[in-house]
Amino acid sequence: MVANAWIIPLFPLIAFLILLAGRNAFSQNTAAWVGSVAALLSLGSSAAVLMERLGGSDSLAGLEWLSFGETTIRFGIEVNQLNALMLLIVSGVSFLVQVYSAGYMKGDGRVSVFYAYLGLFTFSMLGLVISPNLLQLYLFWELVGVCSFLLIGFWYFKPEAKRAAKKAFIVTRIGDIGLFIAVILTFIHAGSFELAQVFDAVKAGEIPPGTVTLIALLIFVGAVGKSGQFPLHTWLPDAMEGPTPVSALIHAATMVAAGVYLVARTFPVFEASPAAMNAVAWTGAFTAIFAASIGLVQNDIKRVLAYSTVSQLGYMMLALGSAGYAAGVFHLMTHAFFKALLFLAAGAVIVALHHEQDIRRMGGLWETHRTVGWFFLTGCLAISGIPPFAGFFSKDEILLAAFHDGRTGVFLVGVVTAFLTSFYMFRLFFLVFRGERRMEAKKVGPVPRVMIWPMGILALLSVLGGFVEYPGHGLSRWLSEGSGIVPAAEGEASFLVPLFSTVVSLTGIVLAWAMYDNKSLPRDFFSRPLPWTWRLLHRKYYVDEAYGKVIVTPYGWLGHFLAGFDRYIVGGAVRAVVKGVLLTGALVTGIQNGQAQTYALVSVIGLVLLIVGLTAGRLFG
Repeated sequence: MVANAWIIPLFPLIAFLILLAGRNAFSQNTAAWVGSVAALLSLGSSAAVLMERLGGSDSLAGLEWLSFGETTIRFGIEVNQLNALMLLIVSGVSFLVQVYSAGYMKGDGRVSVFYAYLGLFTFSMLGLVISPNLLQLYLFWELVGVCSFLLIGFWYFKPEAKRAAKKAFIVTRIGDIGLFIAVILTFIHAGSFELAQVFDAVKAGEIPPGTVTLIALLIFVGAVGKSGQFPLHTWLPDAMEGPTPVSALIHAATMVAAGVYLVARTFPVFEASPAAMNAVAWTGAFTAIFAASIGLVQNDIKRVLAYSTVSQLGYMMLALGSAGYAAGVFHLMTHAFFKALLFLAAGAVIVALHHEQDIRRMGGLWETHRTVGWFFLTGCLAISGIPPFAGFFSKDEILLAAFHDGRTGVFLVGVVTAFLTSFYMFRLFFLVFRGERRMEAKKVGPVPRVMIWPMGILALLSVLGGFVEYPGHGLSRWLSEGSGIVPAAEGEASFLVPLFSTVVSLTGIVLAWAMYDNKSLPRDFFSRPLPWTWRLLHRKYYVDEAYGKVIVTPYGWLGHFLAGFDRYIVGGAVRAVVKGVLLTGALVTGIQNGQAQTYALVSVIGLVLLIVGLTAGRLFG
């Protein structure tokens, strides 16, 4: 099956073509079946590929695509440990999201188009994952961006959705430019787009160290855009304007996962540059605590989860920059499970409350929707890193990687972020599911059954998913086999760090319980003595406002200036020429009236002008 892995992306692509062609003919149920069955076929094929890869079978194949001079560019596939795991994650989450969408999107008039876009999105991410060279990867990278634009702006009749889609497209383009330049520089210095050959050139020292650093940093710029790292994170929370299943897919397995996957896929390039590793580690650490602090005060249920995604992506980058290759990939996997679960559970809450998203108007849902409450609680425990949930194992692998790499500052930021994460996630849980009901009973409806069992599977994975690493660091060792990447070191702190981080996380949960459930502490316990801090966090550190004043407004002025220049200067000149031609034509037409005396007069005038011109030339020449 490994040799035939190229068929995995084809199933959702075929679904996309079928659904797009029959978008006006298919019923909602038919569209859901077509999309879900295609995703299931990809999932089954991905599982078969992973099983073969566990046995040591790999594949690298391709067809000649372009040829110029002595260079040949192939379009093909590569299956190794990393992308075999990613194939399963992407196809698995996509399948569960598509099944769930049958309930969430029920009644929408464009369900066929929605499922078509989901199919194209899944195809794009799967194609990106198995790409063996940078050029092919870049093509699918851009296609992922297009799909995110279509899905974030799916409800195009909402002005907020249109703005969010445009913002996501434009902001991620900034990062894409960096990746594009990196692809060009890599080809110039390595003479190939093939990742294997690029890694060999870096290892052999054929590329100057300064150039390696530049290439790594430019690749990271691309990852910063897609994975919502500071300062290109602003599109990600606004992307919540799309349907909740889209949010789950973007945040768990596709769009934002692409950036982390890119850094992991090109990790040998980063390993060769200490400066690039520092940049990745500190950017990830800052993003993690920055986004977590904003999540403390958000009141939209999906935006809290969005900022938690930004923070967790920072965690993954923190790991990769701290030489924790396996830790970063491990957290990418567990995060896919519990973040998809949290978004789908949030979507169930939104459906039950008739699309209410303000957590200040929620409460008491534990009594009426306990199943959804258990699922949401499972996700909260997993993301908070409480044992034995999946997030506990991957979070502590990250902290251990930072600790053993000697990055004390990064490690401490990770610990503080763990505290903030557990606090804001359980603030969310207690406000939504505990306490008094703040909506009328008649405004609380049921959750369709088709939305329940995908959450059940994700909840099970959120509980058990971490055990793939233990005992014996099985996942880390498997990911490192044949990759040339040395597993993270183990030391005396391997027991103390998890214990310490668990205590910190439990402290955050207890504090949230005291403030939002038990109410032994007032809710304004922190905001009352520090109102300016609350305002700063609530306004998201004024980053959007700063971008508006520094970038958007000046570019708006420039646009108005250029529009005026085009209209009045360029357009005015064109109109003047046209009028001159028309006037000349009218004059010539008036002269040519068929009267001999008129022609004679013109001849005389022309002769006089000729004589005057010649005389002036002699006098002044």
